[in-house]
Amino acid sequence: MLIPSLAILIGFIVLIWSADMFVSGAASIAKNIGMSPIIIGLTIVSLGTSAPEVIVSIIAAMSDAGELAVGNAIGSNIANTALVLGVTLMIAPFVVHESCMKQEMPALIIVTLGVGLLLLDGTISKFDGYFMMSALFLILYKMVRSQTGETSNLTEEAMDEPLPHLKPSRAWLNFIVGLALLISSSHALVWGAGEIAIQWGVSQLVIGLTVVAIGTSLPELAATVASAIRGHTEIALGNIIGSNLFNLLGVMSIPGMIHGQALEPGVLSRDYASMTGIILILALGMMVSRRRKSSLDGHPYLGRSMGALLLSLYGLYYYWLFMTI
Repeated sequence: MLIPSLAILIGFIVLIWSADMFVSGAASIAKNIGMSPIIIGLTIVSLGTSAPEVIVSIIAAMSDAGELAVGNAIGSNIANTALVLGVTLMIAPFVVHESCMKQEMPALIIVTLGVGLLLLDGTISKFDGYFMMSALFLILYKMVRSQTGETSNLTEEAMDEPLPHLKPSRAWLNFIVGLALLISSSHALVWGAGEIAIQWGVSQLVIGLTVVAIGTSLPELAATVASAIRGHTEIALGNIIGSNLFNLLGVMSIPGMIHGQALEPGVLSRDYASMTGIILILALGMMVSRRRKSSLDGHPYLGRSMGALLLSLYGLYYYWLFMTI
């Protein structure tokens, strides 16, 4: 038990640290070859916090541990929406912009329901995987095109994010070393999680939904809390929504694209249903905030009551999970 636990702990630490190194190298390379800063922000930097989930998903799928990858994607979204957003709302209220209510949140709901329909047959087929990944590229394309039009929350986040600027040699070094460490730490994490699952007598899905999901959500928690402390809450909600979209379409599609993945019966009825319910409750809270008279700096907002509700839902989900495994 000690060695697998150390593998998970060290894997998490190296995974998060190397993700920053990898993103800074990739963003600097893109900047050095003349790519537009807004495009770099919308793609490499804004989605960089999902790099741990992506690499873990690839390694898990290639190691015949696709259930861990599925659990990681769903569990990370539950953690992002209920834990990360709940904790941050307890620190500071979130401004809710019109673009978030009219564009980003409806997009997340549509994607959540659409992916749920694809999973009704109990598998993530190769068709499902490639379809989901294609939808992600379409969304990224529309985000990049939107830079010439109305600015959205996700675009604001990308523009607000300071871009790293490294010399070409240092950028390539960060990129290569960061990628190598991402892969090796993901191998250690997946191996440790698999060993823990065997020793605890639970499925890899459960380990993915709990230990791995919380660990790979730490970058989102750190980034969102830091935004709240700095008073940049207007972009934090966009960060959560963007990460959830990427997990659903990018991370969860990988096991399907590699060799297809059968799902445990409880995935849809318990885990995916819980994720969908929490997202819908958040959307309802945003609608209520829009209609009520009280506001923050002239804008609707989500406050500590919503944060407490989300944290309560997170606790209830874990209670349900551990009562049914």
